[in-house]
Amino acid sequence: MQFSLPSSSGEVFDSSKHLPLVVYFYPKDHTAGCTTEGLDFNRLLPEFAQLGYTVVGISRDGVKSHQNFCAKQGFQFELLSDTDESVCKQFDVLKLKKLYGKEHLGIERSTFVLNEQGEIVHEWRKVKVANHAQTVLDTIQNNSGRLKG
Repeated sequence: MQFSLPSSSGEVFDSSKHLPLVVYFYPKDHTAGCTTEGLDFNRLLPEFAQLGYTVVGISRDGVKSHQNFCAKQGFQFELLSDTDESVCKQFDVLKLKKLYGKEHLGIERSTFVLNEQGEIVHEWRKVKVANHAQTVLDTIQNNSGRLKG
């Protein structure tokens, strides 16, 4: 799985230059669950880096929204803007959701671990935010030889 997207850094993020990689998809900047999830990944960022992993978040929000979200929350990792939903479709994270009785297509909170070849070696779908970042880190630590290969 390779992709390139505009980033909160102002550059284009090329996944092939940042492997192995933890990619988490989230619905929307500046919302409670997405803020908590981002803060949890940010807190554990040094431990992911120590294991050689880059962490990125992806949503359909624009770069400016991502930059504001990063600045407000102090995120030390990049948020990628998938406004055309191409990478969301690549990872199959767009799902029909119901909100106030109306159906709409939204991002299903999901996380993927990509190895050094860019292959998905672990995935979580329908993620619940509580302790999720720690679960991802624990999975990488407990399977480090198997996941990188």
